[in-house]
Amino acid sequence: MIQIDGFPRPSGEWLSGEGPYSNLVISSRIRLARNFTEYPFTSVADGLQKAAVADKVLDCLQALRPGLDLKVVHLDDISQINRLILMERHLISREHAIASGPRLVAYNGQETISLMANEEDHLRLQVVRSGYQLEDAWQEMEKLERSLDGTSQFAFDDQFGYLTACPTNVGTGMRASVMLHLPALVITRQIEKVFQAATKINLAVRGFYGEGTQALGDFYQISNQRTLGVSEQGILANISALLPNIINYEKVLRRELLDSRRDVFEDKIWRAFGALANARVISSKETMELLSLVRLGVALKIIDNIELRHVNEVFLFTQPGHLQAHVGRELHSQERDVQRAVLIRNCLADLP
Repeated sequence: MIQIDGFPRPSGEWLSGEGPYSNLVISSRIRLARNFTEYPFTSVADGLQKAAVADKVLDCLQALRPGLDLKVVHLDDISQINRLILMERHLISREHAIASGPRLVAYNGQETISLMANEEDHLRLQVVRSGYQLEDAWQEMEKLERSLDGTSQFAFDDQFGYLTACPTNVGTGMRASVMLHLPALVITRQIEKVFQAATKINLAVRGFYGEGTQALGDFYQISNQRTLGVSEQGILANISALLPNIINYEKVLRRELLDSRRDVFEDKIWRAFGALANARVISSKETMELLSLVRLGVALKIIDNIELRHVNEVFLFTQPGHLQAHVGRELHSQERDVQRAVLIRNCLADLP
């Protein structure tokens, strides 16, 4: 599989396809937002204040558990392509990638732990796990949070909790989310029921890259909307109450699709595989749509010579940043579509 300079693994551990329910649940994530009392929020801070915040975050890194071996990247020191790569690997946000001024990201070799400085908040700490492992991710986050206790004075109000740049994060400052692959719900046009069920219990359904993004390749993120007036365990319980129902519904629909017209359904899967294996020009959107069907075929053992992690990695490496890094230069849109097709053909040809 393709290797990107500066990353010890082809992709983060969260794309390994080895976690619980990984054929449906790509990853589980916990994120904490914190701000230092002595500086204004990032959106109104000047360059000197942002630099001071970045230095303070670097000091915080020293307090985290020994052995994490976090790599620190100052975003102003790297190319736009490398910032795209970090975003595509879910190590930084879109806003962090395109912003200006002193800001950084630090992450471990497995890409399961990362920390952003001067994003929307001064400090954002993230833990990601493969599959459905929200509780495990939270336990790891608790350890990291305890390591930070006493290192800095974070903005906190006795009535409201942790103070954040966005009012929706005030309180615990915690965002818990799971990324799901729900092709059967989309194919059968039942996905709206997920949106409705989530809304009823104050959960949000977002796209592939989170807030403000579209669903790509039938991937959806489900996360809490409120952090005020609800505990961390309450947030986890809320998501855990809904998620098994979504997983079971997707499983039932997958089986119904297979049982109703197996020949037609298998043909749809293999046509998607054939289109990818033979394409000469292909857009990112079409790639995601076809790979979604291939991933479904792998999960259902229709395609039995490919592992989920291989499909997950093709999803990643066909994104614009990774694609341009692989080719070694910036590409305009039409060039990307040609090179994406070449990369996909090579990836599929290299599979067992």
